[in-house]
Order: sequence, then C-alpha cells, then structure tokens
Amino acid sequence: RRSMTFDNGTEFALHYKLTCRLALGTFFCDPHAPWQKGGIENAIGRMRRTLKRKTDLATLSSEQLQALVQAYNNTPRKCLDFQTPNEVFSAIRNRVALQT
Repeated sequence: RRSMTFDNGTEFALHYKLTCRLALGTFFCDPHAPWQKGGIENAIGRMRRTLKRKTDLATLSSEQLQALVQAYNNTPRKCLDFQTPNEVFSAIRNRVALQT
C-alpha cells in the first residue's frame, strides 16, 4: 500500500505516524462525502443490519457491541474468497509484525 484514506474522526489524530514509520501517505475524506470511502459505508451498513433503524450505538451494552463485532468478523466475504475476516487475519497474523 502507498496511501490510506480516513474518515474525519478524532481516532485518526495520529495519522502522521503512518507517514513517518511506514512511508504511507494519509488522506482524509471531505466532510459529508461518504462515497469517498465506500468500504466504511459498507461496513457500517453490515453492522447496522440487525439493529433497529436510528439506533444510537452509544446506548448498546458492551455485550451487545461485542456480539455485533463477532458477527461482523465471522461473516464470509466474497472479496476474501468466501473466508471470514477472522480466518484471513488468523492466517496472516504470524507473518505480520504489529507495532504500537
């Protein structure tokens, strides 16, 4: 990868560390332009499929949120050759050096 595009959340405040450590260009979507990051919109749609419309995620218990995450990560994806994200991550986990 040569670059990464983020949403405009505060969770990406340290994005510049990717540029320094990995020589990875970082970019941000324009405000109110969800089509610039279709993968994020797809992920949010998948997560919200089982929730009532307009559910505030902040009102979910830790157990409910964990169940959503588990369901998301254990759903097979066509783009992953019908493997789950957990299966793909587990297969490469030992080959990738994760740094904090």
